[in-house]
Amino acid sequence: MYDFDREIDRHGTSSVQWDGIADRFGVSELLPFTISDMDFASPPEVLAALRERVDHGVFGYTDWRLGDFREAIRHWYASRYGAAIDPGALVYAPSVLSQLSQLLQMWTEPGDGIVVHTPTYDGFRKAVTGLGRELRGVPIGDPEALEWELARPDSRVLLLCSPHNPTGRVWTEEELTAFAELAERHGVAVISDEIHADLTTDGHRHVPWTRIAGADRSRRWALVTSGTKAFNFPALSGSYGIVGDPEERTAFIRRMETGEGLASPAVLSLTAHIAAYRRGAAWLDALRGYVAGTMGMVRDRLAEGLPEVDWAPPQAGYLAWIDLRPLGIEEDRLQEELVTAEKVAIMPGGVYGAPGFVRLNLGCPRSKAERGVDALVRAANRLRTA
Repeated sequence: MYDFDREIDRHGTSSVQWDGIADRFGVSELLPFTISDMDFASPPEVLAALRERVDHGVFGYTDWRLGDFREAIRHWYASRYGAAIDPGALVYAPSVLSQLSQLLQMWTEPGDGIVVHTPTYDGFRKAVTGLGRELRGVPIGDPEALEWELARPDSRVLLLCSPHNPTGRVWTEEELTAFAELAERHGVAVISDEIHADLTTDGHRHVPWTRIAGADRSRRWALVTSGTKAFNFPALSGSYGIVGDPEERTAFIRRMETGEGLASPAVLSLTAHIAAYRRGAAWLDALRGYVAGTMGMVRDRLAEGLPEVDWAPPQAGYLAWIDLRPLGIEEDRLQEELVTAEKVAIMPGGVYGAPGFVRLNLGCPRSKAERGVDALVRAANRLRTA
């Protein structure tokens, strides 16, 4: 029903992944597996809704609180996660990172500590350090280190990526509950970025932070997310969130509408979200199945070509986080080989604070993914035998 094998030429579309490749890698003619957007067209149901809205022809000022936007979100959480969402608790912003920026400015001061799990999505690092806050990393699976960082008197926020980027880890309800208890014990707020939530693989279940926080207003918390990642329309912008405390929710909305001048959101983003959440479930499930097949292909080719690399597909998302440290190859040498000899662009782990890993974007037709993983295998094998 949905054709994910079709290759779509994205050159000349101002694509960061395709047209902006030289900005990061210094060479323009590379096959990219980089920034986390997909090479697939958005769902037909979303495209049809966008065409209908464009055909209307009038694009006056809009308000995200009018129409079906909030109800569509409520419907999605109820049908997808069995979670009850109060539409009145929602907030809106141009992006997840803009929400994060506002919340950090509301809840912290320059010099305060923001605790994250490592490896860390580079957007977190840029947002936190750009505001003059201190990013404090804790290895995944180290509860003692986590508590130590949260207990520091100037640690103010636990910033979660749920599911985790770049590893694709899906936190269990028990893990999330433990995070909440630690945060409450040490008076630390929680911001949960859940933009990858809709991309969990079969056998894993995403637990929204709303289920963990419940109705307890003594906890300072926010959930920030968007449909742009799973349904592939990030260029339309738009995100939403839930701020637990009503007064802080009102303050957040006021900051966006006055300090940030967000009086009218992008109407096509509202249209796309509504269509995705009302009619996009079948497409999303088909996408997840396709990506799972691609991940299986990558697993098999790595096992054959680089048997020292013990890799398993992620629990969520279309990003393959691959540990190449058993090969003993320097990251800079591998990147040079990939770019100059193989003509591919693959994100080095050092970007996320984990040299020796790579992050391979597999949100693409399988034919492209095959070229990417084969290039990685060839480059790594040449270097380890050189």
